Amino acid sequence: MATPPRAWQRMLSGRRLDLLDPTPVDIEIEDIAHGLAFVARWNGQTQGDFAYSVAEHSLLVEQIYMRLSPNAPAKWKLAALLHDAPEYVIGDMISPVKAAVGLGYSSLDDRLTAAIHLRFGLPTATPISVKRQIKKADKISAWLEATQIAGFTKKEADKFFGKPPPDMIDGLTIRLRPPLEVRNDYTARHRLLLAELG
Repeated sequence: MATPPRAWQRMLSGRRLDLLDPTPVDIEIEDIAHGLAFVARWNGQTQGDFAYSVAEHSLLVEQIYMRLSPNAPAKWKLAALLHDAPEYVIGDMISPVKAAVGLGYSSLDDRLTAAIHLRFGLPTATPISVKRQIKKADKISAWLEATQIAGFTKKEADKFFGKPPPDMIDGLTIRLRPPLEVRNDYTARHRLLLAELG
């Protein structure tokens, strides 16, 4: 009888996270922040001396989300910060690859998201209206990344991500920083939002 393939990953915290059946008790913010700080957006095809990480992107998405929804409660700001958290173990894939892979990636992502949300006191399912605003913030972030570090013209970025409202991008600049710095900022922001949740 064949041995079933290993479906878990050992995390730096010592946790063993089952990717097919993740449980909230095996999720630690330090593992998420560390993983995301080392996962490159755009498959690493960005300008600069450091990769633009998913952790940095997540911080920016939460910032834009707060511009879109200034009165949002802390739980939805936390959901915005954690919107790509599953990528700490399943990696980031550019949209064309996600489409080619299909439902398998989405299913893993959904299960991990639910476990992560439970771990940090969020509902497993985010309301559609909140999801839409987070997705809008995500697209605005992608437009900024595309035009500032990924080599897209503004015309190309407008076509793929939509032209962002000027007030949503005013003063926002993509920062390329060492992973340790980004990891620390991600965990610090997470801590502040948890404190807001009470």
